Amino acid sequence: MIIKHDVVIVGAGLAGLRAALEASRYYDVAVVSKVFPTRSHSGAAQGGIAAAMGNVEEDHIDWHFFDTVKGSDYLADQNAAEVLVNDAIPAVYELEHMGVPFSRTPEGKINQRKFGGHTRNYGEAPVLRACFAADRTGHVLLHTLYDQCVKNNVRFYSEFFVTDILIKENIIRGLVAYDMIGGEFTTFHCKAMVFATGGYGRTYKITSNAHANTGDGLGILLRAGLPLEDMEFVQFHPTGLYRYGILLTEGARGEGAYLINNEGKRFMEKYAPKLMELAPRDMTSRSIQTEINEGFGINGEDYVYLDLRHLGEKKINERLPEITGFCRKIAGVDPVKEPIPIQPTAHYSMGGIPVTIDSEVLADGKSQKVEGFYAAGECACVSVHGANRLGTNSQLETVVFGRRAGKAIVEFLKENGTEKADLPEDQIKTSIDRVEGIKNNKGDEKVGVIRHELQETMMRKVGIFRDEQKLKEMLKKVRELEERAEHLQIDDKGMKFNTDLTEALELDNLLHFAEIIVSGALNRQESRGSQYRTDYPKRDDVNWLKHTLAFKKEGEFIFDYKPVVITKFQPKERKY
Repeated sequence: MIIKHDVVIVGAGLAGLRAALEASRYYDVAVVSKVFPTRSHSGAAQGGIAAAMGNVEEDHIDWHFFDTVKGSDYLADQNAAEVLVNDAIPAVYELEHMGVPFSRTPEGKINQRKFGGHTRNYGEAPVLRACFAADRTGHVLLHTLYDQCVKNNVRFYSEFFVTDILIKENIIRGLVAYDMIGGEFTTFHCKAMVFATGGYGRTYKITSNAHANTGDGLGILLRAGLPLEDMEFVQFHPTGLYRYGILLTEGARGEGAYLINNEGKRFMEKYAPKLMELAPRDMTSRSIQTEINEGFGINGEDYVYLDLRHLGEKKINERLPEITGFCRKIAGVDPVKEPIPIQPTAHYSMGGIPVTIDSEVLADGKSQKVEGFYAAGECACVSVHGANRLGTNSQLETVVFGRRAGKAIVEFLKENGTEKADLPEDQIKTSIDRVEGIKNNKGDEKVGVIRHELQETMMRKVGIFRDEQKLKEMLKKVRELEERAEHLQIDDKGMKFNTDLTEALELDNLLHFAEIIVSGALNRQESRGSQYRTDYPKRDDVNWLKHTLAFKKEGEFIFDYKPVVITKFQPKERKY
């Protein structure tokens, strides 16, 4: 079956919906997603969306710009970071006018809270910058944008698993997808496409990410011969619920929660005496893990406490109802009366698909654009986050660059949208044959076994702390798992809602880019942001103030590099 639309957007999270809304004002737009839109992982975002609005106290765009660059450990491209912070305030007001029910100040303004790494006066002290809706900010943003897209006649194809994109002569032509409900392959033919496929936290055992976050978009891009950027930078959120990894928003610390060790001490004064619990995520996660490694975990176990008790029942229930419910239902802990057991959890990918500040995908990672192809959100690397993302900058990135992608598509189609480029039939056949081959393979390996081994070993060897020996061991392990994955066998041989098949396709994608994460981390002989090498503990601006690019050519990975864009803030030592 062939379905035609002017624009096809892959992914129904905040970036995809914001791009769809913008483009649908002028063109016929479809959103293709492997989950129903309101089940997208954007809905799990809790704490807020950053904008220097100054509704509660003085704030300035330039302070936000500085914090974003400093927080990135100076790897962010500053032209992109400046776009992010300048577009922040109008982007939030647009969301408010669409109907997002933000929490309010007594005067009726959008309320704001503190978040890690966001400061006043270039690092002086924490600032109230995160616009929030209790601790359900992502949920309300997602539902509001979905409502607006429905109102604008965006066509949704839910539970379609995209297997491959169709590119010929450097022009995007469409994609091939497995219709999970109908049980057949569908080809989408379009003039322009946006990838908004989210992150890849499911590469790790302990993660805040939904089960759907298997980095499918990145695996698809690699198979198409396109590069990925800065994949070694994987952020661990400091406060995941112990054993489960479920996100407990940084907004809790923004409201005043403490981190305490087995001795009952607030240990962050040792690591970030100025910002304490509101230091950037990379530093806070390392601090927690260091306490655990040195024997100060609670009762010697692999966790510390997040303590909200002093905030009082009224404030906890008003500002943090979501995480309070998680703790009570899942961990059996009442945050009003007891501290919460937490550990760092794999959370966010700073790397991804290299794009311009207008979200245009770069075929060489540097300057050559793929005609009609765009990417936005966590799957993209623009790069506004560099080596470490500040909390609340991700929801901001999705709406700012999703919107920019939509606007860029409108301009592109005005000039180039008279007709669709022809579909490459050979690529369609290759894609279908690949999926059929996975389904009908008669090997002796199981998806769940390989996936578990990948996640378990990635957690131990490519986590918060890394070194050459562990990375080399992990590289060997990934290659072994890739070889074993060629001998998978799935039990379900049907086509209708074959979850055995979709899990095998997800594993194929995970293994494709996991090797890049490990190889990139091994190549980068320095510590910067979320990449901490115990054998290279210092940041090295002489040799490593540059972005990593990785291509897969004829089964082998090739690495290249490109300079960081520096416009205003020269790299300095990060002190908090």
